[in-house]
Amino acid sequence: VQLQASGGGLVQAGGSLRLSCAASGRTFSSYAMGWFRQAPGKEREFVAAISWSGNSQYYADSVKGRFTISRDNAENTVYLQMNSLKPEDTAVYYCAADRGLAQLRLGECDYWGQGTQVTVSS
Repeated sequence: VQLQASGGGLVQAGGSLRLSCAASGRTFSSYAMGWFRQAPGKEREFVAAISWSGNSQYYADSVKGRFTISRDNAENTVYLQMNSLKPEDTAVYYCAADRGLAQLRLGECDYWGQGTQVTVSS
């Protein structure tokens, strides 16, 4: 599985962005998908995850209520809708895939995308 993230950019605080992660391969629907982020000088952290069916979603406390993860298995794409953005959301965002949702939430992912920069100005 190859992952290609896009949709990052510069936005003012309170604004919105939608990240996309396009996956190659015919087994996309077999994988749990997630988003992680890494800010300068900080460790990579979990943001959100979604089960292979899309029926279960999980979020970091810091983004709960503001971010929404979704997926379209017909289009081999996972999305991260980010609303009410804050300067502390500034980071490189990575999508990831793993057959196990539990492993993915721990950051133990089989596949990683290349990252897309999100910058939120105050």
